[in-house]
Amino acid sequence: MGFGQFLTEPEFKFMIVTHRDIFQNTAQENSRFSAQYAELSSVIRLDKEDMKKMGLKAGDLVVVKNASARVVLKVETSAIQEPHPGTAFMINGPWANALVAAETGGTGVPAFKKIEVMLSRSKGEKVTSLAELI
Repeated sequence: MGFGQFLTEPEFKFMIVTHRDIFQNTAQENSRFSAQYAELSSVIRLDKEDMKKMGLKAGDLVVVKNASARVVLKVETSAIQEPHPGTAFMINGPWANALVAAETGGTGVPAFKKIEVMLSRSKGEKVTSLAELI
């Protein structure tokens, strides 16, 4: 049992923007409960400099949390070439939806484009399963 397991990982503030993805949509049409759909939907994409600052590499797991939920996701490097520090991207799906606040500001429509979260490296956890989200 190492001493490091008792230390908390540093947390970083991010703003998540959700989007649609053709590959995830195809997997969703086949089955919303398939491993392929879960694999494509349980990912967060970060700016390469943010990943470097946090000591992350593609495929690492991170804890993403806010007042609405706490989920463990796989991290990937964003395909966007322009720097976008502090902005993360997630495909619309149960993992992103869990982080969306219930408050709608009277519009009746949740804020899917500006989801404020804290992100840290996962310590030995697995990606949050669809069953855990439902």
